[in-house]
Amino acid sequence: MADPILDMIKGGAKIIDVRSPEEFEDEHFPNAVNIPVNVITTRLAEIGEKTAPLVLYCASGSRSAFAARILSMAGFKKVVNAGGLADMPGF
Repeated sequence: MADPILDMIKGGAKIIDVRSPEEFEDEHFPNAVNIPVNVITTRLAEIGEKTAPLVLYCASGSRSAFAARILSMAGFKKVVNAGGLADMPGF
């Protein structure tokens, strides 16, 4: 069965880790960018085009769900909460 998150990643989606810098430094998904949820609104310019696909994750899925809502409200169109790092395809 196809994995829509894996398909997005293979298609070039930007992967955003919304955990703390310390958590990111300890372990993260390959090619992920660390933009902690508590500063995401101040770093929107780093995310890129509002029509580009984005895959967000954290430790359990709660922070990435909150970040996904923030980004959707900011006008980003293709935002997916992948849940926790362990839920990321192939991790």
